[in-house]
Amino acid sequence: MASWNSIPLEVLYNFLGWVAFFSWSISFYPQVILNFRRKSVVGLNFDFVVLNLTKHSSYLIYNASMFFNSAVQMQYRQKYGYNEMIPVAANDVAFSVHAVLLTAFTLFQIAIYDRGNQKVAKTSIAIVSVAWLTVAVCVFVALPSHSWLWLVSCFNTLQVVMTVIKYIPQAIMNFQRKSTIGFSIGNILLDLLGGLTNYGQMAVQSIDQNSWVNFYGNIGKTLLSLISIFFDILFILQHYVLYPAWKTTTSQDVDVIGKKPLLKSSDHEHKEDV
Repeated sequence: MASWNSIPLEVLYNFLGWVAFFSWSISFYPQVILNFRRKSVVGLNFDFVVLNLTKHSSYLIYNASMFFNSAVQMQYRQKYGYNEMIPVAANDVAFSVHAVLLTAFTLFQIAIYDRGNQKVAKTSIAIVSVAWLTVAVCVFVALPSHSWLWLVSCFNTLQVVMTVIKYIPQAIMNFQRKSTIGFSIGNILLDLLGGLTNYGQMAVQSIDQNSWVNFYGNIGKTLLSLISIFFDILFILQHYVLYPAWKTTTSQDVDVIGKKPLLKSSDHEHKEDV
């Protein structure tokens, strides 16, 4: 059974993991609070949220299976070596549980708050339907041979694909509106910190074990960090450089700023309210 070679690196590994957990977990709240304060979800892309629920649900299944299921762990060690550590930590499981709950709550807000003319695209519904149909097929393929590691890897692959897809609608929407009003930048800043510390956690484990199996043994976690970092940087550029609030808050388009004004007085039109 694999164990840590360095206590300081083990401590650093756990520290980075829980920083990633709190960063990613807290990143859900700025958007939830913004929706509540405005009583509006105009500016938040609904496709982003719907795709995000599938992404986090599949990631939860993968993380929980890898962390708790002894059969999956045995198959992992048979494939990558008995001296390799399981590449899923307690913070990964905790994050996934929290992410599913908060994403579901955001969908509830979409149902009860002012939506303007926005709605979930049929394309997103089709993508989600195909994703879960594919997973169902994988389940039937894995059952006869008890290929549990392969099966949970399918869920891991799904979460990677959904991670890429989920960011695209919001990025396109920001571009089309030439605005990020209604989309919380606090979410993105915390998401970026979570992606960096999540990747750092994996690097620490690899350094301690003198092995890079951790990165490709859980390729989903590796790609999750890298993809998140890439899109977070894109959103930061959109928010602060391309479409800063002082350029967009003068718009009179109700669909852009929502029926309820984001600004309390015209004296503060130059200030950001996201």
